[in-house]
Amino acid sequence: MALETTLEAPAPVRRIAMLLDEYVNRLGVIWVEGQIAQINRRPGMQTVFMTLRDTVADVSISLTCPRVIFDSLNPPLVDGASVVVQAKTSYYANRGTLSLAVRDIRTVGLGDLLAQLERRRQLLAAEGLFARELKRPLPFLPTVVGLVTSPNSAAERDVLDNARRRWPQVRFEVAYAAMQGPRSATEVIEALGRLERNPEVDVIVIARGGGSVEDLLPFSDEALIRAVAGVRTPVVSAIGHEPDSPLLDLVADVRASTPTDAGKLVVPDVGEELQRIAQARSRLTNGVESLIEREQLRLDTLRSRPVLADPMSLIAGQATEIQSLRDRARRRLEHGIDRAGDDIHHSRARVRALSPLETLRRGYAVVQDEAGHVVASVNEIAAGSRFAIRVADGHIAATADAVRKIEELTDAD
Repeated sequence: MALETTLEAPAPVRRIAMLLDEYVNRLGVIWVEGQIAQINRRPGMQTVFMTLRDTVADVSISLTCPRVIFDSLNPPLVDGASVVVQAKTSYYANRGTLSLAVRDIRTVGLGDLLAQLERRRQLLAAEGLFARELKRPLPFLPTVVGLVTSPNSAAERDVLDNARRRWPQVRFEVAYAAMQGPRSATEVIEALGRLERNPEVDVIVIARGGGSVEDLLPFSDEALIRAVAGVRTPVVSAIGHEPDSPLLDLVADVRASTPTDAGKLVVPDVGEELQRIAQARSRLTNGVESLIEREQLRLDTLRSRPVLADPMSLIAGQATEIQSLRDRARRRLEHGIDRAGDDIHHSRARVRALSPLETLRRGYAVVQDEAGHVVASVNEIAAGSRFAIRVADGHIAATADAVRKIEELTDAD
């Protein structure tokens, strides 16, 4: 498609843009292989913008992918993933940019391998093998530390050297296994079983010094993951370095970023522990001294009180008060007795005043006949009869010579 233009008759930009769009559309739907870079998910937009980079040359092209397609990928697409994209070329005339409108994305090579690992991770997680509540704490000071690693490896030296530097008396039981290759997962499972059967082993470390994704595949083996989940001894995963993350890291009770870090995690630092002991002893000493000082102050305060400074003063004061109470009681008792004596004397005087004997003492007498009856009238005694006269101090026997009534008595009588 030729376009004739001259200096005098140039083509407008819109014409050129339209011709470019027509030409690009002729390419149709294509499959393109490359590496994903610069994923841009803008909030609220239904399109995800990415860059597809050539794996060899320094060439790249923009991708526009519907959010539905991007979100449906399992595992999610990340920077650096190798993919094959089905797309249609698109020319955006307003900005003069060329891009590929994505219709399908497939991971390939390493990306496909990562997708398989992600699906395995999801299945094992659904079974609960990675649950946080299943994680067991590491012992403070293990009797024996089990170590699964390859013989004469840098990982073995890192774990042993760092652990012994922190706690020189630490004991290790090393079970060697291939940490790479087709036999690696099986040998690691066997070594793990030997250490699990040793009753002195309190914690097991599985250590390897990093590597590529392909090198670390044995540590994402499903059989190994289930074996680690089934042991009773706490397991520390020390595979690779910080970017490396095999499935063993998820099922282990503790993940160490490096073998060096694992050596620091399994045993305490003797220097730090001695310092903590010294600090604890210092706090205890200070606490006991403070307690003694407080109690001594309380004793001094109590001793300075008058009652404790001179205990007899309190007793003397109480003795004086008791003596005063005794005197008061004695006086009240004496007064009561005196009043009671007076009452008795008065009562006795009144009784005596009313007594017939007291009347007799005043000169009166009681006349009784021979039968002992009191004679109250002259009619009760005849002349010549015998009778008795009762006076104050005895009886007088008498005989009536004559009996006369009062009215018969004369003044001369």
